[in-house]
Amino acid sequence: GAISQRAGRFELANGGTLLLDEIGEISPAFQAKLLRVLQEGELERVGGTRTLTVDVRLICATNKDLEAAVVKGEFRADLYYRINVVPIMLPPLRERPGDIRRLAKAFLQRFNRENHRDLDFAPSALDLISQCYFPGDVRELENCVRRTATLARSTTVATSDFACQNSQCLSSRLWKGADLPPGSNAREEPARGNRMPVASPPLPSRRIGGAEGEVLPVQVCDPNDPAYPAA
Repeated sequence: GAISQRAGRFELANGGTLLLDEIGEISPAFQAKLLRVLQEGELERVGGTRTLTVDVRLICATNKDLEAAVVKGEFRADLYYRINVVPIMLPPLRERPGDIRRLAKAFLQRFNRENHRDLDFAPSALDLISQCYFPGDVRELENCVRRTATLARSTTVATSDFACQNSQCLSSRLWKGADLPPGSNAREEPARGNRMPVASPPLPSRRIGGAEGEVLPVQVCDPNDPAYPAA
């Protein structure tokens, strides 16, 4: 058992704001405890016997469909209605391609600070990365930037530095054998050397740059696609 007591997250956040990430993944036992805190504003420390009162503003984040989880019995309905007060839906990165350039630059600046480097993107490199689909969303974009910056051959990150230009696109591997909805433009190709078979999701055309009125397709970063921008 517990031999000492210390303040938990809710107690530390008393009078302030607490962010609970991946709220859709918490266990049924924790859901019950969280519901009590939200309803009663009370909790006990681990190993404690005294009830504490807390006043915390809660922000919850998840990429899971909580309504579907409620229907399946995986998430408590009463807790869902407690936390779903002011919902903010943030579209995936593939639906806001205009953010890719800004985020990529920010991630590269962070990489430079952490590693005492002075790298920058070539304009063509930003054009290339802006056309990627990023099924892994922002985390995948950050990983792509960090990996590319680590392996860059000079202080200017060029298109040739990206994995997709060397038949090593992780997005293609992620979509390999993916279960796609009926009517999608799934494409299966036989493996040739280190070229990966790919199943691409249906991709709407969105304006992400170019001349006024020009529409550029947002697509999976797929080295097997003949239409993919060449280095």
